[in-house]
Amino acid sequence: MTSSRPRLAALAAATAVALTGASAGTAYAEPPPDAPEQIDNGDFSAGVAPWFSYGTGPLAVTDGRLCTTVPGGLANPWDAGIGQDGVPLVAGAEYTLGFDVSATPGTAVKAVLQLGSAPYTTYASVDATATGTAQRFAQTFTVPADNPSAQLIFQVGGNAAEQTLCLDDVSLRGGDPPEPYVPDTGPRVRVNQVGYLPGGPKNATVVTAATEALPWQLRSASGDVVASGTSTPRGEDEASGQTVHTIDFSSYRTPGAGLTLVADGETSHPFDISGTLYDQLRSDALQFFYAQRSGIAIDGDLIGDEYARPAGHLGVAPNQGDTSVPCQPGVCDYSLDVRGGWYDAGDHGKYVVNGGIATYQLLNTFERTRTAATAGGGAALGDSTLRVPERGNGVPDILDEARWELEFLLRMQVPAGKPLAGMAHHKIHDRQWTGLPLQPHDDPQPRELHPPSTAATLNLAAVAAQCARLFAPYDATFAGRCATAAKTAYAAAKAHPQRYASPTDSTGGGAYDDTFVTDEFYWAAVELYLTTGSRAYLTDLSASPHHTGDVFEPRGFGWQGVAALGRLDLATVPNGLPAAELARVRASVTAAADDHLAELARQAYGLPMPGDAASYFWGGNSNVINNAVVLATAFDLTGDAKYRDGAVQAMDYILGRNALNISYVTGWGEHAAENQHSRIFAHQLDPALPKPPAGSLAGGPNAALQDPFAQQLLAGCAPMFCYVDDINSYATNEVAINWNSALAWIASFLADQGDSGAVPAPTCAVTYTNHGSWPGGFTTGVSVRNTGTAAVDGWTLRFAFTGDQKVTSSWSAAVTQSGATVSATNLSWNAKIAPGATVTFGFNGTTGGGANPVPNLVTLNGRACTS
Repeated sequence: MTSSRPRLAALAAATAVALTGASAGTAYAEPPPDAPEQIDNGDFSAGVAPWFSYGTGPLAVTDGRLCTTVPGGLANPWDAGIGQDGVPLVAGAEYTLGFDVSATPGTAVKAVLQLGSAPYTTYASVDATATGTAQRFAQTFTVPADNPSAQLIFQVGGNAAEQTLCLDDVSLRGGDPPEPYVPDTGPRVRVNQVGYLPGGPKNATVVTAATEALPWQLRSASGDVVASGTSTPRGEDEASGQTVHTIDFSSYRTPGAGLTLVADGETSHPFDISGTLYDQLRSDALQFFYAQRSGIAIDGDLIGDEYARPAGHLGVAPNQGDTSVPCQPGVCDYSLDVRGGWYDAGDHGKYVVNGGIATYQLLNTFERTRTAATAGGGAALGDSTLRVPERGNGVPDILDEARWELEFLLRMQVPAGKPLAGMAHHKIHDRQWTGLPLQPHDDPQPRELHPPSTAATLNLAAVAAQCARLFAPYDATFAGRCATAAKTAYAAAKAHPQRYASPTDSTGGGAYDDTFVTDEFYWAAVELYLTTGSRAYLTDLSASPHHTGDVFEPRGFGWQGVAALGRLDLATVPNGLPAAELARVRASVTAAADDHLAELARQAYGLPMPGDAASYFWGGNSNVINNAVVLATAFDLTGDAKYRDGAVQAMDYILGRNALNISYVTGWGEHAAENQHSRIFAHQLDPALPKPPAGSLAGGPNAALQDPFAQQLLAGCAPMFCYVDDINSYATNEVAINWNSALAWIASFLADQGDSGAVPAPTCAVTYTNHGSWPGGFTTGVSVRNTGTAAVDGWTLRFAFTGDQKVTSSWSAAVTQSGATVSATNLSWNAKIAPGATVTFGFNGTTGGGANPVPNLVTLNGRACTS
């Protein structure tokens, strides 16, 4: 919002008040003309950001001033405040702090420059008495200590009467001008600092002015040369502005640790070649969600003592809690228990649309274990594979983690009998923005439900439908709750198709606005069809323009564009689409993957994302990974190694093969991000707090530079350089659940690839036939033919149901079931299958009425068969 009155008029209208230290002969202390300004948006011409408040009403810019209401009856001045973080101070430097302030009926105000966390050391303060007429206050002082990220707080509480208070022209001039920011990019040879899979692609980028090919050497940890070759000049890279060469050392496949690549007189960061590189990253990326849980004490024995903390937002003072949260004024006449869930990002808000895609990706990571030949049947994602408190309960741990958010999403649904019943509230968060650092259990802000939206309602419908089919083998009651919520939400969204979240509803939390929801309708219809098999949902998804449209954007998918989620699930989750239609859906995935491979080949840093500035945006790292998800899915569908190789190369960029030579995942790589924007993991501001846990993904380069810290530091940056590993840069360096869900999905895929060797050709063919069905039951026959050249002597056939189907009897095989997975083992008389021969067996089963499609994946002795 811009001011409606001239800036000079504002100064002329203010009554000048000179305080101690002010220069004689002037209305207020005038800093030297070249003194740098340390306050961002002090005239509020850019709106409210980055200012925050606590204990006040909403902040708003009115007539060019920042105004709010301050309730009466607060005991202390510091019980309400307006502030800004990230103010740089230099010890021994002189500063002038000035501001205009007015208040009706009138109040004392104290402006305090302080340490932004305990013990809140005061560096300087200015006392003012605000009246109904704007007055200017200013004071010059010398700062006693260095602090690159101090806090300015206007303490405005402690009055008996409610106040209407306004600030304007807040200025802190002095200190040293900021030195030009030059990132430490380390050696000019850029590699995946974690490493490479033995049988996979191995590529690096060299920053060099050389125009001819350069010799390179791959060296062991002891310095021996184990491979060599010459580079390929690539000219100027669009995204980085660098002149670069690329190196391909894929032919070297010997496992090893501590290898380095040497070229043009530079030695890369060390890396490994190993088939187990990503096993721990899968665990770490998923562990992030436990660390972000709301409404539960975080157990240091599970995640590390430094991350232990009390439960947040359960109504224990100073929290006002999430157990009975009212709506914003005028939105509803009830309160909801919306405890639990995950904190969305660096703040304490919880958002249904972002929670939706994050939950989807965790559920889909698990569902992939039923459909992908390399997923090992889900053994690596089973019970007691993660460090979560629910481990050992007989449910895969990744489902336990997803359930923590699912329960929250279900609680966000409008109750029956209320207006808009069945819809979902868009979000719940603090009434006002809070500063950093702030642990969840210390958050004093009131919490509010925001209006229901069509987008949120469809997110609930989609993930609740997923929940219904995936939880059916483990908790039928919970699966039933999910199914009911999904159907109710979808019907409510159809009844209210254009209720959009407001783009201006961004006080205290992100707006997450979205006025284009046909993609959400498509995704929800797909998930409900996959779960129920209902023709009504098939009709809806088939009528959607997204069903035949191009849903895979070059810049990836995310929370605001979810049609790709429906397409990916239609392509991979067993369903009843006609064969030709299913083939078209799958072909659209491989076509998108081919486009991503072509882009990857164009990029000298080998990422499947265009190189223009518009491709480097808030959270863009997750979109890079989501393009890798498309590549990985194409591999799962086809077994063509080129798609797997593309997914691997995309992760090279995330883990260090980039212009900044940084791994964007905490704890992974020689030089990794460690200061992501988070109120919880705010070690940079308070050494008593931890850094983000290993496996946390930073948002990444963002050419738009929407935060003042990045704007000041990175103005004019080439797109790939528009990133800084600093807690104050929320536009480039925040964490978020939907970014880590993408990381968890791809890490799980890569962990499943082992040494990434050649894909073996199938040596079996399976025919799976549903011979008949009746209410609650069905009969199935299975035949398996040996298409290999060697006889099979003893066999076990495995496949997974989609939902609540259960085998009740069988013939010609010993059939057992664990969860959704069915295992059929030979009997004594049919153990051998000669080349070209076929064996058959059958079974009866029950179903609760959901979909009962033919499985996509059937394995014989662990090897995938054609079908």
